[in-house]
Amino acid sequence: MKDPTRPENEGKVFLFKYGKQIFDIIKDTMDPQFEDDDAVNPFDFWKGANFKLKIRQLDGYRNYAKSEFDSASPLSDDDSKLESIWKQQFSLKEVIDPKNFKSYDELKKRFEMVLSAAPASKAESVTLENFESKSKPMPTARTAQEVDLDDEDESLDYFSKLANS
Repeated sequence: MKDPTRPENEGKVFLFKYGKQIFDIIKDTMDPQFEDDDAVNPFDFWKGANFKLKIRQLDGYRNYAKSEFDSASPLSDDDSKLESIWKQQFSLKEVIDPKNFKSYDELKKRFEMVLSAAPASKAESVTLENFESKSKPMPTARTAQEVDLDDEDESLDYFSKLANS
């Protein structure tokens, strides 16, 4: 709707690739956790809501936690403007085409290969079928003094080998 840094973008439709933090904001808007919050489909042209993207730098990373939706309202009162926006939408058929995804068998093979490549001293070989039964609770956080630097080097070597295979 508004882009003060690039006014030429106003009124245009763009593809927006987003991560978990924004996905959670959208999901909470569509399926609120609390009874007194109304569910809103932000993608609805007449009963949707504009998204206010707010980006902050936190610990050297972009953070979107302050982003939010406006209250529900029509995108425009002008039907010809709504039609113009609708015609600018992008087809996602190419994005969701099955050819862009690995098969279950390929993923299973890679999963089992990665798990079997783990050093025997750190993890035993786990198959997809018994993965959940072998899962252990997450370890508790350790202070910097408790971390053994040799373990860090070994972990980095392990992940480096995974990345190069």
